[in-house]
Amino acid sequence: MPEYLVNVVIQNKSYISDPEGETILKDLIAKGGYTSVRSVRTAKMLSIVTEAKDSEEAESMIRKLCDDLRIYNPVVSSCNVEVVGMVQAKS
Repeated sequence: MPEYLVNVVIQNKSYISDPEGETILKDLIAKGGYTSVRSVRTAKMLSIVTEAKDSEEAESMIRKLCDDLRIYNPVVSSCNVEVVGMVQAKS
């Protein structure tokens, strides 16, 4: 069965404060001089390799895993699941 790389990005919803992102933004402006940067939001990313018959099954399986195991809080966070592609078999 083929293996797929699936990325899961968990980020606070836009109305939830992001102190880490705010600190990075302040450092970019104050220390780096990047005054054109207006906003920074941070997130967690999980890279998961899973066996599945196709990319749709891989996405569905990982989405279910995220919901069943509650790896994020749906009240304050969004969870985006994206199949990156098939993993090449190691020789």
